[in-house]
Amino acid sequence: METRTLGRTGLASSALGLGCMGMSDFYGPADRQESIATIHAAMEAGVTLLDTGDFYGMGHNEMLIAEAVKATRDKALISVKFGALRGPSGSWIGQDARPEAVKTFAAYSLKRLGTDHIDIYRPARLDPKVPIEDTIGAIADLVKEGHVRHIGLSEVGPETLRRAHAVHPIVDLQIEYSLISRGIEDAILPACRELGIGVTAYGVLSRGLISGHWTKGAPGKTDFRGTGPRFQAGNVERNLALVETLRKVAEGRGVTVAQIAIAWVAAQGDDIVPLVGARRRDRLAEAVASLDVVLDAGALAEIEKAVPKGAAAGDRYNAHGMASLDSER
Repeated sequence: METRTLGRTGLASSALGLGCMGMSDFYGPADRQESIATIHAAMEAGVTLLDTGDFYGMGHNEMLIAEAVKATRDKALISVKFGALRGPSGSWIGQDARPEAVKTFAAYSLKRLGTDHIDIYRPARLDPKVPIEDTIGAIADLVKEGHVRHIGLSEVGPETLRRAHAVHPIVDLQIEYSLISRGIEDAILPACRELGIGVTAYGVLSRGLISGHWTKGAPGKTDFRGTGPRFQAGNVERNLALVETLRKVAEGRGVTVAQIAIAWVAAQGDDIVPLVGARRRDRLAEAVASLDVVLDAGALAEIEKAVPKGAAAGDRYNAHGMASLDSER
């Protein structure tokens, strides 16, 4: 497994990370044993970076990971997002990134994960009520105490990146980046490179939309993609038409749509680590094989022609979700 360095702190990560969210929440029912088997298979393949959030299944995802890596904790880089507040029904009820909340969330995550440290700790979203300096300062305290190894951020813009980085080195920015979500290219990615901050890219398959496996039809009632503009009637047809164009490019190179889409993200820089949200071993195997896909200048040009920048129909989140993104301001 190839490794890539996140940030100037020299943190080495596998060239592909596993996003574990869907094993507990948001995408409908998941098979617990298959989820654990998928994490095991990922680590056996050399995947070290496991991404979670304390609000994924209200702690369920952290406990799932704890069970899966109990015997291999020293080989895993566990990245945890915090700060999203949820009610018993699963509803979203705000953000909390106050210093005292940061330390409380971390204490609970450490207990659920069954570990003495979190490898990368990050606020899931910018809390508009709390200066980013206060939030990062609280995580820096946890670093000094040995509870956290590195500090990351998620879905923030260049100004917030710079303010946070001035308090403590930021190892990576977790943000959506795919063939149909390229907003980071204008200002955010250049800022990351100026500051020496790596990128862990989620949504590389746009929640399955550009995986080559999605078929037109409404997501299930417990699948949050049902609220996503890109999955709505009128938009989904246009987006799937892009996928079919991309499929021709992929087939011409003897790979799958998912593999060429993941490989495209990885090819945008060796400071970028794609996160794949595989919930099953077969999907994981397909994703891992994308690391063998070499895209030369001709292939990149073909892909760009098939899916031009800005070609997607619909925003990546609904209006409420978009409003919470500092990266979109």
